[in-house]
Amino acid sequence: MCCILITGAYGGMGYATAKTLSERGYTVFALDKTVREAEGNIIPVEADVTDGESVRRAYEFVRSQTDKLYAILHFAGIYRLDSLVEMSEERFTEIFHINLFGAYRVSREFLPLLKKGSRIVLTSSELAPLTPLPFTGIYAITKTALEKYAESLRMELQLLGVGVCVIRPGAVKTGLLSDSTRELDAFTANTRYYSYNAERFKSIVNRVESKNIPPQKIAKTAIRALTARRPKYVYNVNRNPLLRLWSVLPPRWQTFAIRKILQSKQ
Repeated sequence: MCCILITGAYGGMGYATAKTLSERGYTVFALDKTVREAEGNIIPVEADVTDGESVRRAYEFVRSQTDKLYAILHFAGIYRLDSLVEMSEERFTEIFHINLFGAYRVSREFLPLLKKGSRIVLTSSELAPLTPLPFTGIYAITKTALEKYAESLRMELQLLGVGVCVIRPGAVKTGLLSDSTRELDAFTANTRYYSYNAERFKSIVNRVESKNIPPQKIAKTAIRALTARRPKYVYNVNRNPLLRLWSVLPPRWQTFAIRKILQSKQ
């Protein structure tokens, strides 16, 4: 029976994927900071991806259960919306420790369990290849860095017979959408340097996130990435048409448009 490790396994996308894989007969090691009781083929693994020692303990536990993992699926991640010149250093570094360094720690630690033919799948964002909207930059920075990490990892691990690919989802109906709303409300209430029409900015965010999909669609994409004989390097899921249009505009036009939409009142 194939064994698979999923990080962020009790979040929306991670849990939907864990359930789908379990129903198909896979044994799933469900790694997360907060876990639930074991169910079926889903084995909870309590670990904090920001803590190297915690990840090492998780590895020792999984190794005691199996000597081989067919795949690692990275879903652990958080969302931040803030000003790059106002957010605290703690908030700035926290998102890197989860969205980027967490994937690095887990992939490095669990590599001995990956054999020829195994795969690593990392979850990015449709924002990664795009010019960021204001105040979403810190999230986009970490996801862009994650994709560069994935690309570099692919170049190296191919020499060991291990494949690496990326799922790049748009808006998914998970807790991240609620996080986005809370982050936006907190930012507009607390910013000291920016005076802009908050409702306009909220309307942009709401329009981007309104066309969301259920996490089960990400699970199906993960299955394709795991079972394809020659998987794609990147799987785009639910790309927003407004963001696609935005991405083809020249940078000068993008800057001008944002300035007009969110013009300071000062």
